[in-house]
Amino acid sequence: MTFKKRWLRLTHLLFIALLLIQLLPDRSTKDVFTGSLIAFAVGLEIIVLAVSAFIKKEEGLSLLLDITGFIYVILAIWSLATAKYNILNDLLFPAPGKVIHQFTEDRSAILTNIISSLGTTIKGFLLAAVVAIPLGLFIGWSARIGGAATYITKFFSSIPPIVYIPYGIALLPTFKSVSVFVIFLATFWPVFAGTMSGVLGVDKKIIDSAKVLNVSKPEMLFRVILPASLQQIFLGCNQGLSVSFILLTSAEMIGARDGMGYYVKYYSDFGDYTRTITGLLVIGFVVIAVTFLFNKLQNRLLRWKR
Repeated sequence: MTFKKRWLRLTHLLFIALLLIQLLPDRSTKDVFTGSLIAFAVGLEIIVLAVSAFIKKEEGLSLLLDITGFIYVILAIWSLATAKYNILNDLLFPAPGKVIHQFTEDRSAILTNIISSLGTTIKGFLLAAVVAIPLGLFIGWSARIGGAATYITKFFSSIPPIVYIPYGIALLPTFKSVSVFVIFLATFWPVFAGTMSGVLGVDKKIIDSAKVLNVSKPEMLFRVILPASLQQIFLGCNQGLSVSFILLTSAEMIGARDGMGYYVKYYSDFGDYTRTITGLLVIGFVVIAVTFLFNKLQNRLLRWKR
């Protein structure tokens, strides 16, 4: 990769433009913490430059720089609309520097809430996967039963899991267990449907070849059909994971005493929109990070399909 392609990119010009914008006078009546924004931008740029030096493929470098450039553009527009020209209501829309400063102040509480939310999500997700994948394999094994189960799955998956919260509160001992129950329902149906779809879509020639070799039924399910269905299973897991975070946040906003949903709801009730926006941004970044790691795991396990 040439020097120009690696280092002379539009993203770095956007970084300089963001810094130059901070030289404009502030018109907001609130504290804008311009220093926090500059420190964040400089830190991000240093990380990007360091990582860029080790990326060998141009596609990977372009993706990193495009995402970073997009962040710089958002911060620049946000800063102009709040701190610099006070176009937006500074109570409802705090300046980006103020949000970054708030994150550094509340980092320990935010980390605790992230751990709580991730713990609940992982418990519900793993429980659903452990139940849904074997069940989907056995039911999808029969084309007749699998066809009928497909319509039943569509019926139950169309019901938002959050409506079961009142029943969960009445039947389960703690709200934490209710949240796990909601995540379980949110994940179960997509994973179950994806597993059945994968099993029903396995090439008949593969099954016939295994039968010729006198493969037993357990081996047929777990060594032939399961690997051939992994792509559809991961597709269902991805859908379930995305929905899980949305429902978890909603559930935590209803009655939890920890978690990022609780953090956002608690401070929004007091009109603290700086912390509210901070919480929303943290939730977004956490979901992106978890999805990224899950996709890496998927690519690792399915590398033989390439």
